[in-house]
Amino acid sequence: MSEFMDIPILLCKEEERKQKHEDSSLTFGKDFTDHMFFMHFKEGKWQDPRIIPYQSFEMDPACSVLHYSQEIFEGLKAFRHPDGSIHMFRPYENAERMNISAERM
Repeated sequence: MSEFMDIPILLCKEEERKQKHEDSSLTFGKDFTDHMFFMHFKEGKWQDPRIIPYQSFEMDPACSVLHYSQEIFEGLKAFRHPDGSIHMFRPYENAERMNISAERM
């Protein structure tokens, strides 16, 4: 079941807003919005969602993305069947995706 919540929106000043681009000239990873979604993960749950002006933010030095530098999501899944045997879900396709992602790194 979905749960709706009010999310506070803090807008940046008009004079600090970026110039708007034509949609056809936008570049992924280069052009960013004036605002960003931000939420804390505390005490085992996500809390305090808000939309704020685009800005730098702090990260804990133990954050896994820093610990392992660049990362690739490894999504191999295994399931135990009623007879006790373990079956992997599409391991060859998973390995192929991992190799493609590794080439990009």
